[in-house]
Amino acid sequence: MRTVYVNGEYLPETEAKVSIFDRGFLMADGVYEVTSVLDGKLIDFDGHAIRLSRSLNELQMRNPISKEDLLEVHRELVRVNEIDEGLIYLQITRGSDGDRDFAFPDPETTEPTIVLFTQSKPGLADSPAAKKGAKIISIEDIRWGRRDIKTVQLLYPSMGKMMAKKAGCDDAWMVEDGFVTEGTSNNAYIVMGNKIITRALSNEILHGITRAAVLRFAKEAQMVVEERNFTIHEAQQADEAFTTSASAFVMPVVEIDGVALGDGTPGKVAPRLREIYLDEMRKAAV
Repeated sequence: MRTVYVNGEYLPETEAKVSIFDRGFLMADGVYEVTSVLDGKLIDFDGHAIRLSRSLNELQMRNPISKEDLLEVHRELVRVNEIDEGLIYLQITRGSDGDRDFAFPDPETTEPTIVLFTQSKPGLADSPAAKKGAKIISIEDIRWGRRDIKTVQLLYPSMGKMMAKKAGCDDAWMVEDGFVTEGTSNNAYIVMGNKIITRALSNEILHGITRAAVLRFAKEAQMVVEERNFTIHEAQQADEAFTTSASAFVMPVVEIDGVALGDGTPGKVAPRLREIYLDEMRKAAV
């Protein structure tokens, strides 16, 4: 049985409770982060903490915990749950003042709700899926306009993953005005020669923590990075494609809407970036 963290307390998961009036439950009024754990240490914790603060600020939501205390909570959950490889999920909601209302409750009198729990994922780094590569379908992007805020509004991305599963594929890339925005839970990239192409940061996509690290490592490895929009057709003509996320790191893409990329197996760039990312993140892990 896991130990979880709820509003300042470490509890058995069966004893963890949140109010039915919590705005995260009623209105998806909350934000989240997922931090990977490798070798019992946290990957890119600072990046996740900074993005968490930004998401809270964009929603005018009070942060109930300092960065230092948050780090200690993460470390304690890793320790007590004996996580060697896995994930820590963090969610902060606006809380509740005792009843349902569209208007925000008074932040001076309403305490945000904070929840953290672990997920053990043995073999996370040495993923068989990364060796095989993912098959992708494209779907229309009909989400709200502030995708740069990492909110818990994940119904449509969940539907997208189910559409992909129904089609016998692994995931979906969302398309708006003819251009790929991002995957259901990841940032999207194509590779042409030595050039990595990915959509530029804006309100339309999540500012991925793994994205930032991978692009930095790519430039250090003398790869060219071009931040611009691209289409599904262009992606199907690319040498390679891949996604990045905190939970899957760098994932090669081998098929898009039924069209195989190259010979239908992972190319050279994505696996190399995954290798570099894992090596560098392990060195910097806390």
